[in-house]
Amino acid sequence: MNKQELRAKYKTLRNSLSEDEVNEKSMKIANNLLELPIWEKSFFHLFLSIQKQKEINTEFILHILQGKDKNVVVSKSNFRNNTLENFLLTDATVLKVNSLGIPEPDGGIPIPNEHIEVVFIPLLAFDLLGNRVGYGKGFYDRFLASCKPETLKIGLSFFTAEEQIEGIIPEDIRLDLCVTPLKTYNFEG
Repeated sequence: MNKQELRAKYKTLRNSLSEDEVNEKSMKIANNLLELPIWEKSFFHLFLSIQKQKEINTEFILHILQGKDKNVVVSKSNFRNNTLENFLLTDATVLKVNSLGIPEPDGGIPIPNEHIEVVFIPLLAFDLLGNRVGYGKGFYDRFLASCKPETLKIGLSFFTAEEQIEGIIPEDIRLDLCVTPLKTYNFEG
């Protein structure tokens, strides 16, 4: 299937999940993350969930990161050029929900992309090669392209991998790993 078909399919699948299912699957994903050898890293980028889109509830991951005393970095979307500006999440960070329902920091301490060691990536679908389909604006591809090559790119999905996504272009950044409630996929080779 191509990206557009996969977006439609997985939006429908996510919308069919109850709030309890979203939370149960989100907790399983967070628990599976604990098994990964990533916890010696210091700077973790975490997306804040769009509840109306039934995205993975990242609060469980946030609690793990805070419990391990990690630096948590969150984004603010720049819709003029479809880029992400990244800020350290602190007790003083004020979050505001933007017009698309994304909780974002209202200013704060900027964090350069090259400081970020692990990025947890939202997605709608992914394939067995580590390609992903998001909402189609390229925010994360631009962001990941500006991170260090060794930055770990970890997708989070409620669902299993597709065989292959049609229409992948060179600007599409592949995942290193994708964590689901049932399995962790490793694409690092």
